[in-house]
Amino acid sequence: MEKGRTFETIVGFFVLLVALFFFYFVYSRSNWANINGYVLSAKFDRADGLGEGIDVKISGVRVGKILNIKVDPDTFLARVEFSVSNDIKLPKDTSASVQSDGLFGGKYLSLNPGGAEENIGAGGEIENTVGPTNLESIIGKFMLSKDKD
Repeated sequence: MEKGRTFETIVGFFVLLVALFFFYFVYSRSNWANINGYVLSAKFDRADGLGEGIDVKISGVRVGKILNIKVDPDTFLARVEFSVSNDIKLPKDTSASVQSDGLFGGKYLSLNPGGAEENIGAGGEIENTVGPTNLESIIGKFMLSKDKD
């Protein structure tokens, strides 16, 4: 009887090691790791689909994450605060837009760096912004234009 429990203990320990290795492998290959960086902000007329923890990307590569979204009480625009990796220096004329990961994918904040000589410092604001495309509005306009023909 004692020999059976020893075998079960060894097998249980082995299963636990395999599970820990699996979780480490998934964590190291995923985008769950934090990106330390500086904080910027941008104001949008709409911030549909964005939320805390959503990716910030440049050319499709994750360079930060959204930290906070709230309504600016003075302008009634959505103020999005996000972090950008310290090794990325963004020019002053950088633009920000809300993009989709495919037709049914989630949203992310896309940054398009400009060509200005001067960079945005920590705590700065990106002024050129484009909100998300409203698919229902586009379909509605298309359907109305077809009715007029």
